[in-house]
Amino acid sequence: MGQEHIVIIGNGISGVTAARHIRKQSQKRITLISSESEHFFSRTALMYVYMGHMKWNHLKPYEDGFWKKNRIDIKQAHVSAVDHKNKELQLESGEAFPYDKLVIACGSKSNKFGWPGQDSKGVLGLYSKQDLESLEDHAPNKEVCQRAVIVGGGLIGIELAEMLATRNIPVTLLVRESHFWNNVLPSEEAKLIDRHIREHHIDLRLETNLEEIIADDTGRVKAIKIKETGEVLECNFVGLTPGVSPNIDFLKSSDIELNRGVLVNRKLETSVEDIYAIGDCAEQRQPIGNRPSIESVWYTGRMMGETLAQTLCGNPREYKPGQWFNSAKFFDIEYQTYGWVFSQAKEGHTDFYWEHTDGKKCIHIQYEIESRIFKGINTFGIRLRHEVFDRWLTENATVDEVIKNLKSANFDPEFFKSYEKEIQNKFQHTLKTT
Repeated sequence: MGQEHIVIIGNGISGVTAARHIRKQSQKRITLISSESEHFFSRTALMYVYMGHMKWNHLKPYEDGFWKKNRIDIKQAHVSAVDHKNKELQLESGEAFPYDKLVIACGSKSNKFGWPGQDSKGVLGLYSKQDLESLEDHAPNKEVCQRAVIVGGGLIGIELAEMLATRNIPVTLLVRESHFWNNVLPSEEAKLIDRHIREHHIDLRLETNLEEIIADDTGRVKAIKIKETGEVLECNFVGLTPGVSPNIDFLKSSDIELNRGVLVNRKLETSVEDIYAIGDCAEQRQPIGNRPSIESVWYTGRMMGETLAQTLCGNPREYKPGQWFNSAKFFDIEYQTYGWVFSQAKEGHTDFYWEHTDGKKCIHIQYEIESRIFKGINTFGIRLRHEVFDRWLTENATVDEVIKNLKSANFDPEFFKSYEKEIQNKFQHTLKTT
């Protein structure tokens, strides 16, 4: 029978984590296939290359020799179809590449909503290494790019705005919602971020939709048109950042069951034997708790890779991601979330919100009214300890315990002293008035 050959499509965090953990536990043959870049890189750090904080080779967490040393074959190729009956991949080059077990970890692609002109030169998302190279070409400085327009108010949109601002390129940001990221954040935090974006001289347009992208005779973008007002804004670059979706077009000819992503069970198995899916192309048949069925988050991709490696090495495991958390940065303000804070508190739940007078720090807590069980926290401009909140959520701590012991959860207790009393006083005051 020979050595089992595991082929992984995609060399992002999920695919690479799976490969590393399979190697730690077995002698199986492993091939990583990717058409994006020869070596794995830290996707979340792409912005720092453009901003000049890092060089491209700093993004590679592993030396180029790491793969050979660990006997992980790297194949730079584009997979055009999966033929599961013959257990082989059809590559764009015409080659048929065999596998024994297949892991689909091909990530996401930027959403495009069929806008006229969306395929013009100078219109791109910010997801791949190629996007970064193209950005450098279209927006190297404010002379070449006199204005940039960004469409979509998510985390990638704000990163792109920050990147362009470091080169003094004027930026207009079009956001469909009434406040920035208002589909995720409650309006208090969304308004705080609105103000912060404008303070950085970004022309933020709320409740504004793109109608079309206008190109010149050579096919390069020259302007965009706004739906609500018909206004035409001249620009040399358009960043499309209205979220991402699973990159699964090449699987549509296969028998693998798809929905928005590749459907998997808790063991990350697809509907076809010996084929698995992980990372942000995988879609859970039954979502886990309040988690979305497709999780486009770095750390869950890593956890799926580790879980699946166990299963593939004969130690079947279910994917159990634990308590939800996430973090991001909006210009200078750090954001963390633990548990669930919905943009509107759920029935039977209520909120507690505190904001510092400087308008750059806040805490937003949601909890159950009857039981007083703490359900989640958002914080802006204040760093909290992951393990403390993880424990409180797991042990169903009450909101009263959380407020009383905030100090133990703070990353920087000295710095925090001045707000702690203020937060506790405001909480006591809210209790009296409700």
